Formats: sequence, C-alpha cells, structure tokens
Amino acid sequence: MITIKEPAKKSMYENVMEQFNKTADIINLNPDIRKILSITNNEIIIHFPVKMDNGKVEIFTGYRVQHNNALGPYKGGLRFHPTMDVDDAKALAMWMTWKTSLAGLPYGGAKGGIQIDPRNYSLSELERITRRFTYALGENIGPELDIPAPDVNTNEQTMAWIADTYMSTKSPSERSNNKHVVTGKPVGSGGLEGRDRATGFGVYLTLKLFFENKKESLSGKKFIVQGFGNVGYWVSYFLEQEGALLLAVQDAHATIINDEGISVHDLYEHSKPRKGSIQGFSGAKEMDPKDFFGLDCDFIIPAALGNQITGANAYDIKAKVIAEGANGPTDNEGERILLENGVTIIPDILCNSGGVIGSYFEWLQNRNGELWPLDEVMAKIEKKLTESYKKVQNTVNTSHVDWRTAAYILAISRIETAYVQRGIFP
Repeated sequence: MITIKEPAKKSMYENVMEQFNKTADIINLNPDIRKILSITNNEIIIHFPVKMDNGKVEIFTGYRVQHNNALGPYKGGLRFHPTMDVDDAKALAMWMTWKTSLAGLPYGGAKGGIQIDPRNYSLSELERITRRFTYALGENIGPELDIPAPDVNTNEQTMAWIADTYMSTKSPSERSNNKHVVTGKPVGSGGLEGRDRATGFGVYLTLKLFFENKKESLSGKKFIVQGFGNVGYWVSYFLEQEGALLLAVQDAHATIINDEGISVHDLYEHSKPRKGSIQGFSGAKEMDPKDFFGLDCDFIIPAALGNQITGANAYDIKAKVIAEGANGPTDNEGERILLENGVTIIPDILCNSGGVIGSYFEWLQNRNGELWPLDEVMAKIEKKLTESYKKVQNTVNTSHVDWRTAAYILAISRIETAYVQRGIFP
C-alpha cells in the first residue's frame, strides 16, 4: 500500500516572504531596496537562567528580531508561547514593518518573546523570567530604538515589569524619561486609556466600514471568533453592541456554539477566573473543533495564532468575509482558495492595526508628559484607522487587486519612498 504524504505546511516566514515577493513584483520594487527589505536587520537570541520557586534554576530562550527601521524605531509585541522560535519572530517582525508603514506611523517592525508556556509557572516566576529577559536584552531595546508591547500570553502586567526593570538600569535623573520603552502598560503606570481595547476595536471598526461601504449594517450579522483573549473579547463586545450575533467561539481548550447567540459578557465572566478558558461555559454547547471554520455565518474573526486557515480547511468556509484579528492566521494556500471562492479577507496589517495605533498614542503621551481621556483616545484611533482603511479600499478599487495585496502595495511603497529620498549610507 502506498501512503501519499500531505504537503508540508508552510511556515509563517515562508508565507510572509511569498506575500512580499508577490507585491515587490507588482510594484516593480527597486531591486536594491528589495534586497534590504527581504532580510532582517538584527536577530537576537538570548539564553538566560532564572531561579524557580523551588530554588532550582531553569534556562529559558528569548528572542527579539528587528526587521527594519527606515521609518522610525522598531515596534512590536512580545509573546510567551511554547512554539515561539526565531522564524516566527522574523515573520511577525516583517508584518509589523508593513503594519506600521500602512498605518502611517513613524515606526519600523520588530517582534520577540520567550519560548515558554506561562500556564506552567507561578506569577512570581513569570515576573522573574520577564525581568531577567528584559535585563538580558539590555540596550537592544529603548524608547527611541525598539519599543515592545503585549502580544500572545503577555499583558499590561508584563509590560509594567519590563518598564520597571529597564528604567531601573538608568540613572535616577533619567528614569522617568524612559517610561515609553514599552507600550500597553497599566493606566496607573503611564499606560493609555483604551489601549486594552484598541486592537479589538480596530477589527470591529474595519468590519463596520466594510459593511457600510456595501450599504449594509452589522445588526443581525452572525459571526464566529477563534480565540477569546484580549482581541477576541473586545471585538465581540463592540460587535454585540451593534446588534451582531456571536454564534461560536473556539480556543485551545474548547469549541462552543449557541444558535441563539452567545452572551459576550457571560462568556467573559466565565473565562476570566479560568485563565481565559471557555471550557465548561453553560451558555453554549461544545462542538467538534474540526467543524468550526465551516459554520454558516456572515464573517469569521481568527484572533488566536498564525496559520489557522489553510489549504486543509479553506474549502469548508461558508462565510464571505474573514477579518484577521491575529497576525498571519491565513496561509497563502488557504488565501488562494478563499479568493477563488469570492471570500474577502481584510488583512491583519490593516484589520488588527488598532493595537499599534493605540501604542503610538501611548508612546506620544509618555513622551510629551500628557494624559488623554478615553473618549479622546478612541476618537484618535478611529480617525487614524479610518484613513488607512479608505486608502486600502481605494487601492482595491483602482488597482483591481485583493485587500492584502492593496495593503502591501501601500505599505511597501511608503518604505521604498523613504529609501529613495534618503539614499543608502555610505
């Protein structure tokens, strides 16, 4: 009997390089600039020891990849995940370069994290791991060099530890000038009102603008969400306020469905004391995870990890819109199938850019010594994101390309302009 092997799934890095090369061909990108943008500037791998609660020492591996800083300091999240490796960091850093460029921000792209499952460690252990990693990164991060932010399994508490550790390495007179070394901090420690909901709000806003352009309302629309962390919760919250119906949710622990709709508030209250797990929620029944993406709904929000919609499950999708809350949730083979089937994909570098836009305003607030109220912050994020959305939509209409290609054309062209104007040293 002959066994036919399935083709190996492409890594996120292979996907992002394919996307980049496709766009570079379309816009006839300057070959020298193409060489520069196809590689990362710096790849930092750190092995560091931390003493555990039981007195024993464990060695951890941390990463920080800095892709490009032609437009400004590096910017990008830190994730704590067992699958974190340098290739994932490279892909995510490159996406951050495109995302910040598309949003019109004065930033480049970076990404990093620690190869760790945070559920296996106590809060005090996570604090020591985070602080030791920050200390090991040393001068590789900084408020005018590289500004981390929260990502998968990191939050405002993680950022507060990083800021405090980094500031402690400076002389007393310089400490307060370094508060903006990270964004996504707690409000009481220099954080921005509304930063917690900025990414989810951005996903909601792009969907609202998309349907408004089609002369449709979000009210009555059915949607499903993969991942019910910060992004999944907040986008569901805002959509529910508009009258949309949350049909099903999937996370690492369970896949749940309720044809009458799932209460966002009740699910959040259930998951909060369970480290975010939706398992055992009484307001919905469990279903086979394999059938999740094939559910009959209006749109899907993948808000978990990368490479979730692939050639293996894209044919099952009945929804006509995918709004990418996560980074790289759709691989290139899955995207090809979806586009052939008339599905619109609102790409991650536009759809989830509310987070980095919020981070920019936090950075500015710290830099200028100001404090902005929530309504002012949300208005600033909405204005910036709406501008980006309209530019992408206009490029889709005039260039007759899909949404991801349109977003890439705008993002990469802006960086190309910067290099052309500035030249290459020496």
